[in-house]
Amino acid sequence: MAEVLPLGVTHFPLLIGLDDAMAKILEFYLCDPSIPDDAKDPASWPEVMRREWGTDRGTAAAAVHRTALVEGFREIRRRIDEFAPDVIVVWGDDQYENFREDVIPAFCVQSYGDLDVRPFEDRTTPNVWREPATTPVRVHGKPEVGRYLADALLAADFDVAYSYERLHDTSLAHAFLNAQLFLDYDRAGFDVPIVPFQINCYGRKVIAARGRFGRFADDPVQLDPRSPSPRRCFDLGAATAAALAESPWRVALLASSSWSHAFLVDKHWRLYPDVEADRRLFDALAANELDAWRSHSLDALEAAGQQEMLNWFALAGALAELGVAPDYCSFVETYVFNSNKVFLAAPAAPARRSS
Repeated sequence: MAEVLPLGVTHFPLLIGLDDAMAKILEFYLCDPSIPDDAKDPASWPEVMRREWGTDRGTAAAAVHRTALVEGFREIRRRIDEFAPDVIVVWGDDQYENFREDVIPAFCVQSYGDLDVRPFEDRTTPNVWREPATTPVRVHGKPEVGRYLADALLAADFDVAYSYERLHDTSLAHAFLNAQLFLDYDRAGFDVPIVPFQINCYGRKVIAARGRFGRFADDPVQLDPRSPSPRRCFDLGAATAAALAESPWRVALLASSSWSHAFLVDKHWRLYPDVEADRRLFDALAANELDAWRSHSLDALEAAGQQEMLNWFALAGALAELGVAPDYCSFVETYVFNSNKVFLAAPAAPARRSS
């Protein structure tokens, strides 16, 4: 039987830029006229947030935040290099990038071949590597793994979609592309093929928000149908791990997303994430108390701005199926930089069939 390696990272887009721009989502909401002035006054913020914001609007704290994130990526990259997988299956969300009004699948295995993309082409600010806008990046694919996985999940009664070509996206959704960029933060090269596995994390806001964070006054009146539930994502992750452990390949299973997103937390006026809610789930995950994850409700997830964590619910299901606990788990807390970030690795293991 093949081995499966469970991993989790962030795909925080602002890590691509420079430190002085890392708090720009918070700065956007500080300019929102529909947010009360007293809520935007740092005197009303949690003390930790005031310290992060400082007198330089978060620039010094951004350097500290970056250091912690890069350390996490280097550890996950070390695990990948040591494991030497044939492929990485990445659970990630699509934010009105490849899937739009014509179809929003709950789950889609994207069985692509190699792609050449230019991740900096549309950026108006420098990237941290100071690479030209035209710099190409090759994302290797392994379509035979995608076909195998979609077939196995359909046989297990998971009605997943699958695709062989991109639909609207001329690049690759940033949940997948940024994961590769950051795993190669030191620019040593990255040749491991990736199979993107889309989860419709944004559900009620995937079309309504059109991939953007907006001001309160611009909130859509009509929302979309909901996303799949945490329980369904958990069970999908378990079935994915079981199927891949019976495959001929060594596979890394990677959840790609940050946790609570400030721009989704209305109770905090979209200024800072729900750190407490993230901490509760993190503590349960680090302690391998996975029943607390499988029983979590979608309403609670959305209230805490944790929509993208549905990718991590799939990872939690994989951990349960494989019967392994995390041996590396790092929580990078922030109030100023939009979202808390978590890194996770567990020992590789063959699947353990659920009873």
